Amino acid sequence: MSTPQPLTDLHPSYSDDNAEPTQWAQASKALSDAELSWITTVRPDGRPHVTPLMTVWVDAALHFCTGPEERKCKNLMDNPNVVLTTGTNTRREGLDLVVEGKARRVTDTSNLHRLAEAWVDKYGEEWRFDVSDGAFRHASGHGEAWVFAVTPSTAFGFGKAPYSQTRWRFGRH
Repeated sequence: MSTPQPLTDLHPSYSDDNAEPTQWAQASKALSDAELSWITTVRPDGRPHVTPLMTVWVDAALHFCTGPEERKCKNLMDNPNVVLTTGTNTRREGLDLVVEGKARRVTDTSNLHRLAEAWVDKYGEEWRFDVSDGAFRHASGHGEAWVFAVTPSTAFGFGKAPYSQTRWRFGRH
């Protein structure tokens, strides 16, 4: 089954004259390759909460895990809307990405096993998880981690050589 392609727009006011829109294939590869992302969730009082985490890109969604008692997880229970960002942290090279969507908890055992393997493939054996009761369990005994998937609703890419601002819209256009 092929992944639907998003509607892609280049914002000319924030792009160099010779800029082209970044292709979604390039952006999804950058999401897949990123060692670190930042997640923004919303606290119950409306303030933002931002923290770094590791993600895997599987089945056209970013996946992350967190303990059920962590602030970001508590925030997600009240409001599943998130922003995930990653990039190069440089001014004149690379691609910065912003992914907007809703986090949904993954509890299906077969999907969790596939995702656990994706973590090992990307981050190595120290990130090997066991799966039980709809969650990851770390072999070191650090408790359980809940897994969430964020399928992009909208994403933005900020290219820097040349400068460009691309927007991708998914689903309904």
